Amino acid sequence: MPSLEDPLLIYSDLDGTLLDIHTYDWQPAAGWLERLQDHQIPVILCSSKTAAEMLQIQSDLGLDGLPFIAENGAVVQLDVRWNDHPNSPRLINGVPHTDIVQVINQLRSDAGYKFTTFDDVDDKVLSEWTGLSRERAALARLHEASVTLIWRDSDEQMAAFETALETLGLKFVQGARFWHILDARGGKDQAVSWLNEQYLQRDGMLPTTLGLGDGPNDAPLLDSVDLAVVIKGINRQGIQLKNDDPERVYHTQQPGPAGWREGLDHFFSS
Repeated sequence: MPSLEDPLLIYSDLDGTLLDIHTYDWQPAAGWLERLQDHQIPVILCSSKTAAEMLQIQSDLGLDGLPFIAENGAVVQLDVRWNDHPNSPRLINGVPHTDIVQVINQLRSDAGYKFTTFDDVDDKVLSEWTGLSRERAALARLHEASVTLIWRDSDEQMAAFETALETLGLKFVQGARFWHILDARGGKDQAVSWLNEQYLQRDGMLPTTLGLGDGPNDAPLLDSVDLAVVIKGINRQGIQLKNDDPERVYHTQQPGPAGWREGLDHFFSS
């Protein structure tokens, strides 16, 4: 078991993991967030949310200035102290949002795929979909290198759409509630590896990494860390990991932030 005295990095998904999937509450995890902060252990948020949303959430959680991974790895915010880095303050990893919108609108026009993107609706509708305030819903529309959508077509059409995206260098990723399209070269795992490399270069060593997530799009994250917590989620398919060894992976009984707390209790119980 790791110790809080060891060099550690915590990578955490948000919706359904650190945040309640319905209410966005994180209070069950508040005690652990304070403990990790006391031990100067970075909690690196890793989500499909936009960077604009995540800056606000970082502030809510008291994690200002730390790195984070947005848009499923297509965007990486650097540590505020790394202002000498050539990519500071933010790395955009792949095809810009506007280009992806153009591509998928053309596919929709040509093949008649049925889906609704965050770009297709206004802040009011997005607020109703997500349960976010109008102000936060507006931030959820500020994509830089991905597109978020609701799929409204058949499984057969989805397979055809996914194939069409792959031929264009894009990938279709399932989150807890929505689907996401981004550059095939991006992903939560690539972003984690990139950030790990930055810590290695700056500190001369790589800390032990622990990841927490609840949705299919978290599998790359959980496969790329030393220790993983699979939070009980709402997705019927669950998470399929390449290495589900019980010594490395813990599956929680509780969902959301209560499961987040349970996972850290498990790995740091001693």
